[in-house]
Amino acid sequence: MKIPVRGSKKFWNFSPAFLGANLLIAMVISIGSFAECIATGEGYGNLVREILISFIMSSTLSYGGFLMEDYFDRTISWIQYPVKRLLLESLCYFLYVFCASIVIIFLFQFFVTKTFTLNNIPWKRLVGWTAFPMKISFVILFILISRSFLLEWRTAAIESEQLKTERFAQQYQSLKDQLNPHFLFNSLNVLSNLVYENPDTAAKFIRQLSGIYRYVLEVQQEELVSLKQELGFAENYLSLQKIRFEESLQYHIRVDANASASLPPLSLQLLLENAIKHNVASMEMPLKIDIGLINNHLIVKNNLQPKSSLPDESTGVGLANISKRYELLSQEKIEVSNAEGHFVVKLPLLFI
Repeated sequence: MKIPVRGSKKFWNFSPAFLGANLLIAMVISIGSFAECIATGEGYGNLVREILISFIMSSTLSYGGFLMEDYFDRTISWIQYPVKRLLLESLCYFLYVFCASIVIIFLFQFFVTKTFTLNNIPWKRLVGWTAFPMKISFVILFILISRSFLLEWRTAAIESEQLKTERFAQQYQSLKDQLNPHFLFNSLNVLSNLVYENPDTAAKFIRQLSGIYRYVLEVQQEELVSLKQELGFAENYLSLQKIRFEESLQYHIRVDANASASLPPLSLQLLLENAIKHNVASMEMPLKIDIGLINNHLIVKNNLQPKSSLPDESTGVGLANISKRYELLSQEKIEVSNAEGHFVVKLPLLFI
């Protein structure tokens, strides 16, 4: 797993914010320790020295902590090795704090306060004085680890969501790629029959088919199209089929197109095509198709009079294609029912 790099941590690069934050921490610690001096107005020299060493200590501990966090961010992932990261970072930081604090305390006591010489170094006291910095290091480590873990978790979550979105986009494009050849395949099958049965009708069919196919190409790359566009296409598509079936096909579109509502492209075409392909349409038994709008659902209904046998060329794209595209685009699902002699499909309208 590649460790995400979050860029330059300019906060700890001796920026004014970094220095100001550590100065504030030093003043709070020192004032708390020398509250009596402030109240009596005595010992201001000691207070200044305490602020100085506290500032140096705070800056050293926090700077080292950020450096260590930066190193581990580039080498050990929280997501992949959380326990290893926690143990190693904690151990390294506590070791760093102990060594850094004992060096700072040694130098301060030796050069500033001059409480000992090189001949009588009080190692036990120096080690004891590191207790407070070690306690502070727990707080700093907790903040650094929490920050680092949350940032890496957020980065991983964003990357995962991006991969998921890309995968859905690929799946959706694959589904859309089925539509173009599917439409052309079925239209050519119809045309091949018309050429032999009625050449004049076939010529008229070809002219209208070219306009409809232009729309198919235009919406091929779209995820959604307006309800108005789909209804216009449905009207043209059914008019095309009327050339073939004449009065054997009857249809009614009772929808006031809502400009803000959308549908996956060619959804209506697939439903209308399925209705025509799977049902008998004759002068004695006309196929009746109704398109209406109820409660933000587009209703496509046809009387059910199934053919005794279906063409061998049936590809089975239809409803499965529409249903899968809705799954990828929204939480809405299409509804299909078959009752009282009618086949009904409800398409939820999608609002951008």
